Amino acid sequence: MSNESLLSLRVRAISEEARGIHAYEFVSDDGRPLPPFTAGAHISLALPGGMRRSYSLTNSQRERHRYVVAVNLDPRSRGGSRYLHERVRVGDVLQAGAPQNAFALVEQARQSVFIAGGIGITPIRAMIRRLNDLGKNWTLHYCARTPGAAAFTAEFAGDERVRFYFDQAEPADRLDIGSLVAGLPSHAHVYCCGPASMLDAFLAATSRLPAERVHYERFAAGQAPAQAGGYTVTLARSGRSLPVRAGQTILQVLQEAGLDPVFSCGQGVCGSCETAVLAGRPDHRDQVLSADERAAGRSMMICCSGSLDDNLVLDL
Repeated sequence: MSNESLLSLRVRAISEEARGIHAYEFVSDDGRPLPPFTAGAHISLALPGGMRRSYSLTNSQRERHRYVVAVNLDPRSRGGSRYLHERVRVGDVLQAGAPQNAFALVEQARQSVFIAGGIGITPIRAMIRRLNDLGKNWTLHYCARTPGAAAFTAEFAGDERVRFYFDQAEPADRLDIGSLVAGLPSHAHVYCCGPASMLDAFLAATSRLPAERVHYERFAAGQAPAQAGGYTVTLARSGRSLPVRAGQTILQVLQEAGLDPVFSCGQGVCGSCETAVLAGRPDHRDQVLSADERAAGRSMMICCSGSLDDNLVLDL
């Protein structure tokens, strides 16, 4: 996240949307309209200690005066959610990157089916708002541990297009993703955002569907970063060549060389660090690129992916 791309965002409001989930409304600190975004997009907040954390925008893409994110206080937090919950107050100013979208909505689809797990409702909520604006058909399957742990349920209550599933209900009501996917019409696009176990079940269930109809976003990395090292990264714009040793990522090597590459999550899930590849074969470890994009090898996520060749040439 380079300094030139940062936005100054002032916290205008904080609200509790569910147990352990706070919504943060940001406005431009200089009063100007904010950069536009599309449903499914996220912003990356720059937090103390060099933390960069990505959070999905949950408000309508028609709004240019504010960004709204919802943050779950994760007990396994790497520091981002804890900082926001415990330290950030109304009136504070935070720096953020402009919105990016690695979980885009296919607006022309005849039918959209959404599966949300817990805080995974945040980007899906924005997508549903967009489809409502367009008059498109959609259904939502919303899973959470308990009703009290699910955000934004009030606005979906009584909507026949929405079904809730709660693990700790009596009796427990759990979504059968396999059966749901098996019953989809051939024209439906299906979306999923939630914890790793849900995403794994979703990907297994949709493995036979055309890739263009399957959309998902992970909270965290689905596999370990490429850190075998033993290759060189050449920066095409400067001509510099930097060795990548065992235990290092390309992002770490660039930072140690005094460079300031754009990045956010550091796990290959947000797409902020996508970099063009001019030569060499990337060892892809991200959750953003499609199978076709990986095979083409024209770009990579430098925070987690490595190289299959002795030299990798990047457009940096």
